[in-house]
Amino acid sequence: SLTREKNSFVYEKIDKPLINVLASMENYGVKVDKKCLENLSSEFSKQIQRLEEQIFKITKKEFNIGSPKQLGEILFEEMGLLGVKKTKTGTFSTNSNILEELAFNGEEIANYILGWRELSKLKSTYTDALIEQISSKTGRVHTSYAPAATITGRLSSNNPNLQNIPIRTLNGKKIRHAFIPENNNQLVSFDYSQIELRLAAEISNDTNLIQAFKNEEDIHSLTAIQIFGVKEKEVNTNYRRKAKTI
Repeated sequence: SLTREKNSFVYEKIDKPLINVLASMENYGVKVDKKCLENLSSEFSKQIQRLEEQIFKITKKEFNIGSPKQLGEILFEEMGLLGVKKTKTGTFSTNSNILEELAFNGEEIANYILGWRELSKLKSTYTDALIEQISSKTGRVHTSYAPAATITGRLSSNNPNLQNIPIRTLNGKKIRHAFIPENNNQLVSFDYSQIELRLAAEISNDTNLIQAFKNEEDIHSLTAIQIFGVKEKEVNTNYRRKAKTI
């Protein structure tokens, strides 16, 4: 039916030729620094332990922080904190929104729990898991790429997922340092939106946009300066994120 409706171009000219490319990428793998990951796992373990000590100091008893049921009972029954919401199963809700609200209201324990959760996830999902998935033959991680799994048409990566390596937090960024190039090579990042902005500049022939790229200026920071009336040194990640949306 694709041929009959003359819709086979993407399959014939893009998806089909891509199969060999993706297969070779999967076989070749991604080089990771095992020692870096091991150091991070050790560092995260120490941070987790320190946070547990802080939490247990406040609760005056030890419990399983990873159990929402136990955590809910400690926070809302034993400590009597405000912000009680129950889930469909009747247990206390301890999702990130509720913890962030408690933290905003000055409850120090909520910050510790949020930190504990972040580090526990980074350790189990990324540092520990990536170490286990390094091939003994190649010393690399071999992910599987799926070209037809996302609505937007971009590749998805599974087992392990190399797309969702965190970047928003300092500890999350550290994990990215474990991905390394071969000797005498460099890792280069090409960003969809940055490519499209350059195409937009070319198509629109917009003088300001073209000049900004020629000056190697950051478009989103420039937008923030104009929209919010702030100086260049005052542009933080929050301003930039809002400008990016605009």
